[in-house]
Amino acid sequence: MKKLIVILGPTAAGKTELAIRLAKKFDGEIVSADSRQVYRGMNIGTGKITKKGRGGIPHELLDVASPKRRFTVTQYQKLALKALEKIFKKGKIPILVGGTGFYIQAVVDGIVIPEVRPNWRLRSNLNKLPVEELYKILKKLDPKRAKTIEKENPRRLIRAIEIVKKTKNPVPPLKFNPLPYPVLMLGIKRPKKELEEKIKKRFFEWLKRGLILEAIKLRKMGLSFKRIEEFGMHYREIAKYLQNKIDEKEMIENSIKEIQNYAKRQMTWFKRDPAPEPSIRYGAGKRILWVQNYRMAEKLVKNFLKKK
Repeated sequence: MKKLIVILGPTAAGKTELAIRLAKKFDGEIVSADSRQVYRGMNIGTGKITKKGRGGIPHELLDVASPKRRFTVTQYQKLALKALEKIFKKGKIPILVGGTGFYIQAVVDGIVIPEVRPNWRLRSNLNKLPVEELYKILKKLDPKRAKTIEKENPRRLIRAIEIVKKTKNPVPPLKFNPLPYPVLMLGIKRPKKELEEKIKKRFFEWLKRGLILEAIKLRKMGLSFKRIEEFGMHYREIAKYLQNKIDEKEMIENSIKEIQNYAKRQMTWFKRDPAPEPSIRYGAGKRILWVQNYRMAEKLVKNFLKKK
């Protein structure tokens, strides 16, 4: 019987380490659900696990796209579903691991993505606006969608505006085609202060490993500073630093703050747990089971795999 394990949570919470231990214990393979780790050449700044660090466990959907081109959730969804089937055919357990909530939901809930082609000129113009202004535009165009969207997520806001302008209609309600087999969703929680310290410590480790040089290499690959900034967070700050718009101290402080804020947004997404209704198979309000250590996770996975 097919079964899927999902491990999610904020950045720096320890998702990958937990996933590798579980994969070794239960004969699993890992599928990444990270919107930046799909890109080649972005290793240090995305926290991408090294080949040595994988402990012999195969990882799917790392380095599958060029950073020169935008990789969409639709592309991810297709590749992820293929990866899951590939693992099932080997008789192994797939473990979907990451912090990109929309990627995870696209796979687990089978979100049917509206077939509206990107308008790059419109996106370029909207990208210049602050997030508050984007929200005001959407609220005027589609008040109903504005009530349910993440107000601080520029990508979601821009996509919603794009759909409304292209179709001349409100954003249609999402349609779902959920996976037809059981899914166990485990979330990793960390106390706020602990997570903030882990993020700070990890960022300084990235700098020692050559994060700035990695950004310079992206430039040599042909990426504009504008494109590097589109990856957000510390990539945006490093791009500013390399253009002498901010100094090193500002770059470090801004980067750490950006990553910490990103972790908060991730937790907001997961706490909302945007599951389609009805979600009977997960139980009311208990779709994501939060764990704090390996022992808790191991017990839940063991019980999940036992059930027929």
